[in-house]
Amino acid sequence: MGGVLIVYELDKAATTRASPGVPLGAVRRVHAAPAAPGTPTATGPRTLCGKDTFAMETACWKPSEHPEGPWYPEEYASAVCPDCDAVMET
Repeated sequence: MGGVLIVYELDKAATTRASPGVPLGAVRRVHAAPAAPGTPTATGPRTLCGKDTFAMETACWKPSEHPEGPWYPEEYASAVCPDCDAVMET
């Protein structure tokens, strides 16, 4: 598999951005998605668990930049998708 990007499934009811790099809306779930072929900064159409990435927001967090830590931003540990987590752990 090529690069993996982190995407946020958001609750659009909350619409204020606290600061740059903080998702717009409350994070409902944190997913992992493969990068689009030939475009390492864009997600493919589906997360590793099969959800559509169209309405998700791409995180600044890159698992490849944090090889000793978890694949997701630690502040969102409680929102990690269990299916994406299972794929990332293999």
